[in-house]
Amino acid sequence: MTLKVYDVLGREVVTLVNEVKQPGRYEVTFDASGLASGVYFYRLFAVPTGAHSGPPSVLMQQRKMAVLR
Repeated sequence: MTLKVYDVLGREVVTLVNEVKQPGRYEVTFDASGLASGVYFYRLFAVPTGAHSGPPSVLMQQRKMAVLR
């Protein structure tokens, strides 16, 4: 699983998670104190359980967030 934050220009700001995880629910704390106010995006990439057989399969989800000061 990989979870990264990007600015509006598509530059990677921070990688929050980059490791193999077992199926389940997880929480990640994001400290945006070093970022300017504005719009950012986070992207989650995950390989579904059982996807190791056959062609590679990856789930990607992207959401927008705002940092306000």
